[in-house]
Parts: sequence; C-alpha cells; structure tokens
Amino acid sequence: MQPYNDVALVVPTSLPYERRSERSAAWFTGAVFAGMLDRAGLEKHDIDGLAIASFTLAPDSVVSMTEYLDISPGWLEQIPMGGASGPVAARRAARAVQAGDADIVACIGGDTASADTFTDLVRNFSRFSSDAAFPYGAGGPNTVFAMITRHYMEKYGAEREDFGRVCIAQRENALAAGTAVFNKPLSMEDYLSARPISEPLHLFDCVMPVAGAEGFLVMTVARAEALQLPYAHILAAGERHNAWSDDDVHFRGGWSLYREQMYEQAELGPGDMDFLQTYDDYPVISMIQMEDLGFCEKGGAAEFVRTRPLTWNGGGLPHNTCGGQLSAGQAGAAGGFLGTVEAIRQLTETGLSNQVAGARHGMASGYGMVNYDRCLCTSAVILGRGGE
Repeated sequence: MQPYNDVALVVPTSLPYERRSERSAAWFTGAVFAGMLDRAGLEKHDIDGLAIASFTLAPDSVVSMTEYLDISPGWLEQIPMGGASGPVAARRAARAVQAGDADIVACIGGDTASADTFTDLVRNFSRFSSDAAFPYGAGGPNTVFAMITRHYMEKYGAEREDFGRVCIAQRENALAAGTAVFNKPLSMEDYLSARPISEPLHLFDCVMPVAGAEGFLVMTVARAEALQLPYAHILAAGERHNAWSDDDVHFRGGWSLYREQMYEQAELGPGDMDFLQTYDDYPVISMIQMEDLGFCEKGGAAEFVRTRPLTWNGGGLPHNTCGGQLSAGQAGAAGGFLGTVEAIRQLTETGLSNQVAGARHGMASGYGMVNYDRCLCTSAVILGRGGE
C-alpha cells in the first residue's frame, strides 16, 4: 500500500437533511457542490475531478452532472457502493491528485426522498430484488438485517439493550451537534418500548430515509495551504468487496482483511483513534465494524459498548459524533459520506458544538450494497489532522 502523501481533504460540507423533498438528486448534489466552492473560495471551473455516489440520480450519472454544473473535468468517478462510498471516494480522489490526473476533486454523495422513492429503490435495487425477493413480499433491508441481528445475538450473546446503548449515545451526540432530523432525547425505556419493525428490530434500530447531500474537496496540501484551508490528510485507507461469501449468515465484513495493513501504514493502532465514525444503517453493523476494525475482539462488541462511553465528550471512544444515520437520517448514498465528512470536520475544528477535544487521528468506515443477504462493500480510512 503506497502512502497518500501531500493530499488534503478540505471543506467538509453537509446539506441539511429533509424528511421529504420533491427536488431531484441532481439539485442536492449541485447545492452541496456550490457550498463547497463558496467555503473554499474557488470557482467551479477550478474543479477538474468529480466523484459522485447516488441512488436516485439515475437516469442521470456523474457524466450528466458535468453539464448541469457547467464544468469540464478530466477525471470522473461514479461510485456504486452506497454506504461504502465516502472512504472509497476519498482514497480514489487522493490517488488521482497524486497521479496528476486532477488538481481538485469534488467528492459528493447525494439523494432525494420523495413519497415513492424508497419503495422504488428497494423494488429495483438489484436483479435479485426485482426478480426473486420483492415479488414474494420480502422487499427492503429490514428483513435482511433482522436476520443478521438475530444471528449475531444468538452467536455472541448480545442483547437489545446493547444495541440500545449505541442508539442512545448517538442521539446524545446528535443533540450536541444540533443538525440531526431526530432531535429529541432517547432513553433506554423509549428504545425498548418502541414498536417492532421486523423482530428483533424495533423503530430506533432502523434508519429513516431522508433527502440531503454530503461532500468534501480533495487537493494537494500546497493548494490547501495557499487557500488557507484547514485540512485533514489520509494516513491509510482500504476497501474490499464480497468478503467471506461462504458465511451462511453475515456476521463479519471485509475490514478484517486489510485493517492490519492500514494500521501498519498509518503507524497507529485502534487505541490511537480519537474517534470512530461507522456506517450505521442498523446498530449491529456498527458493532461488527468495532470488532472487525480491531477495537475489540470478535464477538466482544456487546461488552465493549457496556463498558466504553460512546458520546463525543464521555471519555471513552467517541462514536458517530454527529449522531450517525440513526439520528441524522439516511440520505441514500450520502449516508456513505456522512462519517467521512464528520471525520474531516472533527479534524479541521470548524467551530463544532460537538468537538472531540484534542482530536488528532480518527477513522471512518463504510458498508454498503445489500444484493441479497449481506452487504457486499466495505471501506475504511484513517485520517490525521493537517500539518501534523
């Protein structure tokens, strides 16, 4: 794994999420693009690379967006990896800048959420969904993740309260951040008594589809410093797809296959991370990431969350410091960018009300694309504060 030298990640930008919107995914993508340019003090024609992840942009694509945004980039990337998209966009854009294929790359995840968007998405998510699952009434991810959650509980002895600890800590983080769709306190009683969705999943275990966008720019350190932009830099990154395909029920992901390479490249370990941003469509998936990224042993996440505070100021491991998707909502593929954007935001100290004190290193991980019984894509990135 070659180092990611002299590459800066700047202007982490979030477009406020909306429960429903009749605006298009292209509008949300363009709005966050404009916001990044404004914060960076750049013109749109300064951007010569564009990486986009979106479920609802179709039939348009990253190519269409070049016309809509009126730019003429020499490097494009469409990232069809859903929840894994943010770290993947960061590492691929960084390689493009290093190679000289682009000077400044805009990385954006964005989606809309009209009344019928989610139903249409799960019906046509994959050929398996349209031909072999949805016609028999098994549409949507809740049933898949209910199976994964139940299997995890039986295999490792996790209890609903353990998942609740993840959700409650993230809600506390969301209240501090002040930007989440779900902005009311959540107690363990609230969590446990919430209506069932697909046992053992209840209401607060499941993400709420919303509309919104997330983004950041990738450029050289010299350019970032010339623009006087605080930045984060990539210490290590990785991705893996369709890992452990022989497992009867999904209980681990591809992170364990490249985590040691990442820690070796970064010259850091899990204990050196000042925060962890995991992809959290369901709390069990965050717990699997804690294990497979080495923060605890396999099967040990339940005990880990019982004994380790997860809030931004709790003195343990700050986890999903903006509230994650379980409080902020899931803006489609933007959910795959949420953790990476929040990690950059924490490391650039841009006046946050949920700032992790003294944060110098952090990790963001991604997980996405349920084709049938498991997500196929995993990704992760270790970031450091710029200038250190």
